[in-house]
Amino acid sequence: MGVFPLPDLHISTIADIHALEQTAVTDLALPNSTYELLQNAAATYGDKVALRFLPKATLDEQSINLSFRQLFAGVTQTANALHQLGVDKHSVVSMLLPNLPQTHLAIWGAEAAGIFNPINPLLEVEHIAAIINEAQSKVLITLAPMQGSDLWQKAQAIKQLAPCLSHILTVNLTPSADGSQHLSDSVLDFDATIKAQPADRLISGRQFAPDDIASYFHTGGTTGTPKLAPHTHRNELVCCYQMASVVNLDAQSKCLCGLPLFHVNGVFVTGLAPWLVGSEVILATPAGYRTPALMDNFWALVERYRVSFFSCVPTILSGLLDKPSEGHDLSSLDVALCGAAPLATELMRKFERKTGIVLLEAYGQTEGTCGSTVNPKHGERRVGSVGLPLPYLKIRIVEVDAQGKWLRDCAVNEPGCVAISGPNVFSGYKQAQQNEGQWIAEGWFNTGDLGRLDEDGYLWLTGRSKDLIIRGGHNIDPQMIEEAFYQHPEVAEAVAIGKPDKRVGEVPVIFLQLQKGAGVSLDELMRHAQASIHEKAAVPKEIHLVEAMPLTAVGKIFKPQLRNQLIEKMVTDELNALLQTPFKVAVRVDKKLGQCVIVSTTAESAATVKQALADYTFCLEVNQG
Repeated sequence: MGVFPLPDLHISTIADIHALEQTAVTDLALPNSTYELLQNAAATYGDKVALRFLPKATLDEQSINLSFRQLFAGVTQTANALHQLGVDKHSVVSMLLPNLPQTHLAIWGAEAAGIFNPINPLLEVEHIAAIINEAQSKVLITLAPMQGSDLWQKAQAIKQLAPCLSHILTVNLTPSADGSQHLSDSVLDFDATIKAQPADRLISGRQFAPDDIASYFHTGGTTGTPKLAPHTHRNELVCCYQMASVVNLDAQSKCLCGLPLFHVNGVFVTGLAPWLVGSEVILATPAGYRTPALMDNFWALVERYRVSFFSCVPTILSGLLDKPSEGHDLSSLDVALCGAAPLATELMRKFERKTGIVLLEAYGQTEGTCGSTVNPKHGERRVGSVGLPLPYLKIRIVEVDAQGKWLRDCAVNEPGCVAISGPNVFSGYKQAQQNEGQWIAEGWFNTGDLGRLDEDGYLWLTGRSKDLIIRGGHNIDPQMIEEAFYQHPEVAEAVAIGKPDKRVGEVPVIFLQLQKGAGVSLDELMRHAQASIHEKAAVPKEIHLVEAMPLTAVGKIFKPQLRNQLIEKMVTDELNALLQTPFKVAVRVDKKLGQCVIVSTTAESAATVKQALADYTFCLEVNQG
């Protein structure tokens, strides 16, 4: 019996999920808060290891361990320290940290005292400050000054741009001998500050309700107006129940976390969900999968620590394919989960053939707390689909009008917009204006993804509406093109995007990252495309080779950067052939106008520029100077 007694689940079909749902969510006896979950875990598992931290992911290092009792005590102390700094249930605590034991204390301590707001440390200062101002955060938790990190410099600049911040707590990875608590009136040492607090109770006396806001997660990309998705404690707890259930975690499971703890996958799938049932979490280095040693030693670490579960994104699978797994005992490894971006079926097949591991493709979004669907561990894994809905999560495929309003529900296997509803789905963005056009009906969120539900309830994604390549009114799914190139043995990564075209609106092009030592020519790759892509309109017009794909901090390929680079070069080449005067081209993504090209040139050339670029569908801005 674990902290939370999961039923003996062997979900194989949609009927199994429906049978499970006969028990109402309110009858699951989930805790009222994430704090109470950790409290129950500490009471049940005591000195069992809850969190094992690997600072360097080397094979000879000693891990830093926290038991369930120590973890809960640290969370309690963190909550009490934040309370002393003026944080109440309506206050926001922002976090700008790599993956550390203190990061988990900050996350769950912030949710116990107020509202947690994680921020991607790789964002620019202005964007971070905009998130903090939108959240109206009182406290920022970040790193103290240290070599190799610019977070302290960012925090100082952010403080000038975010007057709502009253205090900064700094995690010092190279502490001084005295461990001084007071660095200034507004800057405090994290470890010393929480150490001074009681560990056996919340001094606030807070009583939690499941509908209390637990967190604000930033979503919607790395540019534009910050979009904050509030999660309630119920949202997060149901999400943890769903993920632990479908992966069959228990007190013997050992879950490796290599994804960042500012992202929902790292926080819940390989964070709180394991602790719901008493599993051990192995936190692998501050930078996770971005640490070369973790990737190099991955299979040896699985063997040494008897890892049974890990979660990743497709780019991680590609990287692990280059790392020899032969000779390592991987018998502990039960299952791996891949999500956050579409998984090419050929990449999945290559990975399973190489490692023998059962790989489950999943799908989700921050607005659904984390997960929405997963291929069943015990049932048919339909390669190419993202699986069955998680327990208690409902999916509809709908047709909407230009304003996002519901027109009709789609038939079985008919593609349309994917809408979700359930106890893990949020109630709307913090900013009311961000909710316009996002809800097809009460409680039904339009994900912005396109897909279809087959006759057995499996969801098949067909792309994001904004990623579709529209050629002369013909919709082309970029994933279809990418799949064809992944079948080529010398292709490591493939990204298809639409290149603006005056005649047909867009034509498909492909960006390829080749395997190390590949010797294939562009002509050979084009012949492969022509033989493999049966839809003539989808055969790419151009092939671009890149040394490495641009990635988000979570490890997803960042398509907007490739698209912007492509358009900038295209426009530059076209204007070079026309203009004798100097000019400069920049590309940005505008939320209302989409792709926007800005050309700065002389007054005498402005009219020529406008005429030359008038037939493209992108927004054009010509500046004279």
